[in-house]
Amino acid sequence: MHQIKSPYHLYLGHGDNPLQIKTAGGIAQWRPDLCVGEFGKPLSLGLEYLTPHEAYAKGAKTFVLGLTNTTGDISQDWRPDILAAIDAGMDIANGLHQKLSDVDELRLAAEAKGVILHDVRHEIGKLPIGTGAKRSGKRILTVGTDCSVGKMYTALAIEKEMKSQGFNVDFRATGQTGILISGSGLPVDAVISDFIAGGVEQLCGANDDDHWDVIEGQGSLFNPAYAGVSLGLLHGAQADVLIMCHEVGRQQIKDKKGYPVPDLQDCIETNVKMARLTNAHARLGAIAINCRVVGADKADALCEQLSTQFSVPCFDPMVHGTGRFVDSL
Repeated sequence: MHQIKSPYHLYLGHGDNPLQIKTAGGIAQWRPDLCVGEFGKPLSLGLEYLTPHEAYAKGAKTFVLGLTNTTGDISQDWRPDILAAIDAGMDIANGLHQKLSDVDELRLAAEAKGVILHDVRHEIGKLPIGTGAKRSGKRILTVGTDCSVGKMYTALAIEKEMKSQGFNVDFRATGQTGILISGSGLPVDAVISDFIAGGVEQLCGANDDDHWDVIEGQGSLFNPAYAGVSLGLLHGAQADVLIMCHEVGRQQIKDKKGYPVPDLQDCIETNVKMARLTNAHARLGAIAINCRVVGADKADALCEQLSTQFSVPCFDPMVHGTGRFVDSL
């Protein structure tokens, strides 16, 4: 499992597209207390602008590449900045497809300085196969009708609300952005399929009876590209409660022509059935809708309708927060 030292210095690169720094934006939103400052122009998250050496002097331990690009590689124009952060003494955290360790000048500089290069999209260490053995503690897993519907956002929002209400709770990250936000986790899309369930069992292992893990879901059982990852997560999580995440108005599975978004009831029933292989008492706890397509003004009516239909709380986490669900716990 990745263990990334905090606090962070967020790297924004030199582009002008705000969507390219959504990872840094997520860290700044969900873990502002871990952010010493930012570096890169012209984009800004409103944090203090610090050079790597200035950030290190203020206590930053990891220089986070909080950005992406279309190719998934480490751009040439970022490398002088990464080298400056290494020279300052910070570890480097990277969520891109290309490994920092595959870039000779970065690897050699890190070895010379004695800092760690974290390539969080890639598996670290040896994982066991799943056991399915019953374990203590309580677990919530976000699942979805498709990928990119808000599973990570919903999980983080639930964790935040539960903490505010005094629950003993932790967010468990399963993707590169979630890992960079939380500082630890397992990138399940980099795990060989036989070991997904076992890796997730380790990620959210046995705990105190009153402890909750809120586990970040991935993909969808109804997405032909990512169903395998979703199923491994369902079995390894041994979740007590599932949160179904759904983007209202989406008609087609993302990037998969000819595959319609599943019927919500069918999707819920299938996920609950699959979850009950390792937890016979798994249940639907809530529906989290994403109203990006249809507009936030429709959120109240849609939530009322779905809550009545499925007899569970329904919310748009960006409109209502997650109190409706957490109160039900």
